[in-house]
Amino acid sequence: MKHTVLIVEDDPQNRKLLAELLAVKGYRVVEACDGRQGVEQAVAHLPELILMDIQLPEMDGTGVLQALKGNLLTRAIPVWLLTAYAMPSDEVRFRACGCDEYITKPLDLRDLLARIERLFEATDDAPACAGLCPGEACP
Repeated sequence: MKHTVLIVEDDPQNRKLLAELLAVKGYRVVEACDGRQGVEQAVAHLPELILMDIQLPEMDGTGVLQALKGNLLTRAIPVWLLTAYAMPSDEVRFRACGCDEYITKPLDLRDLLARIERLFEATDDAPACAGLCPGEACP
């Protein structure tokens, strides 16, 4: 099994499409249908990537970003926003809230998969202690 990806998306069709696409590629997929559930699933499963819509019920995407980036357990997890907000000012605002990637809808699924693969290739090549021994050289 490859890496774990959390999908936080309130639209059931979009969530199902992403989940099936990632599962076919061998990823372990965890799903959440609203912002509050997204935070809970992130803490419970500690995925290696979170794909999240910004418009969510219960807690909007900015609230989710603040909760995730403010928690020691989840702050290092990359959060990629998948959003219909396409203005440059939107991207600046959401990056300031802590998103790591900003991808506008409609999604180019091939490009999204390629980006995910590159992310995990880079982390797979990192030393096992990366991030665990700050300020110290890895043995």
